[in-house]
Amino acid sequence: MQLPLFLGISTFLFTASFTAAALPKGYQTNTVDGNRWVNLTSLPSPRQEHATVAVNNNTIAVLGGVERIGNDSVQVRVFSTNLVELYDIPSDTWRTAAPLPIKLNHPNAAVVNERIYLLGGLVDTQSPPTAEADWIATGKSYVYDLIANAWTEVASMPPGTERGSAVVGVHGDMIYVAGGMTVLNFVVQDASSTVTAFNTTSLQWQRVPSVAANMPEGRQHAAGAVVEDTLYVVGGRWFERTNVRDTVFSLDLRNQTAGWQTSPSRMPTARGGIAGSAVGSSFVAFGGECNPDTSNGIYPQAEMYDLKSKEWKKLPDMQVPRHGTAAIAVGSLIYIPGGGLQQDGVPIERDGVVSYGQATAHFDAYEVSI
Repeated sequence: MQLPLFLGISTFLFTASFTAAALPKGYQTNTVDGNRWVNLTSLPSPRQEHATVAVNNNTIAVLGGVERIGNDSVQVRVFSTNLVELYDIPSDTWRTAAPLPIKLNHPNAAVVNERIYLLGGLVDTQSPPTAEADWIATGKSYVYDLIANAWTEVASMPPGTERGSAVVGVHGDMIYVAGGMTVLNFVVQDASSTVTAFNTTSLQWQRVPSVAANMPEGRQHAAGAVVEDTLYVVGGRWFERTNVRDTVFSLDLRNQTAGWQTSPSRMPTARGGIAGSAVGSSFVAFGGECNPDTSNGIYPQAEMYDLKSKEWKKLPDMQVPRHGTAAIAVGSLIYIPGGGLQQDGVPIERDGVVSYGQATAHFDAYEVSI
């Protein structure tokens, strides 16, 4: 498939059409040692490696991911899911929506004009699934209409650009997909530097200028967002799980021919498998995995980056540390549903009981002062 050259962009910020943000029913901040957390109704189904998006200021969607067959002590196998669950912020309740057309984990997702765009991800290679993950990328793409509760297929990611676990950001009618991975198993995983764009008006993929078409280094399991006119990619991994990074890459979407920039200020804790979102002029990164200093391999850190001063500061640790989740901001709250409570694939013994890959249904939000 030949991609048309990308010629221009809109400067409309994707959150501008949202009305005033609602607060969850029974909203009450749990402030402990400076942490400002709100505990919310748990996910109906524990899972990790999913996507989380805000459809509007009342509705959050959790898409796909990995569910685990087994219990807290024995993991029989893991499998990708097509489950879609919608969270209603004002009532603090969940409901199930039309499932994804395919089962996948590490999906790339974004919202434009209250429509969810699912742009590739990772799928199971084995049937039935086994105890160890073995996933490859698919470029299959779809759009979801909330009112119709229905998915429609759109143009797939162009051949050679299929990937999951990318950073996704919205700028006007364009969705940018940066980095990601094409394969993940317990032997190997890669990291892509590729940057592509999907036009939600034409429903076609478009090229970005060649100087912007690759980040300075491949990234997967990173976090990021578009804030005003800039796409940010924060932390993540370069190939294997232990090759964690502390970088902040940025691309001015109004001047893409200037290419990618690397901030001189590094995230205090290099890590991958993180969740993160922007509120105002701040970006907050949460959690991660492959921590050599904890028994469960999880990073509890929460760290905030000031996008204007380009300075980092440490926040108090997460109240429930985890990885393999995704965060989304609505108003002053950053919502974090589900995730993994221990490093994937590593057996952990507690009181004589061995557990693997514990996915959680825990759901909370961090309040950022704005």
